[in-house]
Amino acid sequence: MNNSLLPDMKAYFTRKLLEWNTLHNRREMPWKGEKDPYKIWLSEIILQQTRVEQGLDYYLRFTSAFPCVSDLANAPEEKVFKLWEGLGYYSRCRNLIASAKIIHSQYGGVFPDTYEEILALKGVGPYTAAAITSFAYNQPHAVVDGNVLRVLSRYFGLETPIDSTKGKHLYSELAATLLPPKLPAVYNQALMDFGATVCKPQIPFCTSCPLQKKCKAYAEKKTGLLPVKEKKLLRKIRWFYYIVLTYKEEVFIKKRAQKDIWQSLYEFSLIETERKLTEQELLRHPEVKDYLKNGAITGWSKPYTQQLTHQTIHGRFTEITLQKKTASLHTFTATTLQELGAFAFPKLITTYLKEKNVNLS
Repeated sequence: MNNSLLPDMKAYFTRKLLEWNTLHNRREMPWKGEKDPYKIWLSEIILQQTRVEQGLDYYLRFTSAFPCVSDLANAPEEKVFKLWEGLGYYSRCRNLIASAKIIHSQYGGVFPDTYEEILALKGVGPYTAAAITSFAYNQPHAVVDGNVLRVLSRYFGLETPIDSTKGKHLYSELAATLLPPKLPAVYNQALMDFGATVCKPQIPFCTSCPLQKKCKAYAEKKTGLLPVKEKKLLRKIRWFYYIVLTYKEEVFIKKRAQKDIWQSLYEFSLIETERKLTEQELLRHPEVKDYLKNGAITGWSKPYTQQLTHQTIHGRFTEITLQKKTASLHTFTATTLQELGAFAFPKLITTYLKEKNVNLS
């Protein structure tokens, strides 16, 4: 990039973006223009790695169930996880609960108002802290999310990988220099909206783009090549074999305690393997053989698959009806099919239960 063009390109970028925002930005979201830092924080945490369309209902549910941060802090964790059920990335929910408790206990339920204090909250990174401080308090902190990275990379023709250490520093510095100090909230929202609706990842609207005149990627026909990423996504494949244990009217579940996917959610007895098992191989597993000493298999489910960002989970359910309760069940929570709706489960399990016509509402 020609550094002599940089000052002119920067001024043009900011001016044209703000003009576009005034004249053409029609993107509507319930949290847009919101000044309550609690609601902004909720929306940002919910939307981490989540599409707006998917996160919208969750935002409305949370703001309805917990109108203020102290309501969230004092709510039973089971209720919070149940509301989050199906949204995925459950560490976000754990961080949400932890931070709400900190704000309630250390700040008296008043959301902190400095970038440093907000950044110190669990689950809050530079992007989220910048979003909250700029939108709620109009402080001059540049928001740098995936949309912003894409727009800056294309417009300035930057080929430095956005996920590299050098790239993160470069784009953060550049974003800060483009920010109009008196209009940080308006500018940040405009830039994110522009990336989501005009400079899209696929099939961007280059022909009608107000930045086209000075856009390096457009001029050099590199729009489809930018931004550049350094790391390739490697997906792990896991095989989950759930054993659904029932005794009379009871069904046995337990909470995932280990620091892994779906921590704090409930599940059935689980056998995880490194490869796919046949039914005969599963029946020879010591845990299954132990259950079958006092019970019998009453059903096999079809295979299920859930795709996570870094993992592919293949699951199958084996239903065993027990003739008596044994000591090995003391680690489980005994409930009924009618009461399963009170517990939060991974999507893989809720899909299975719904297909069994279990009411989870």
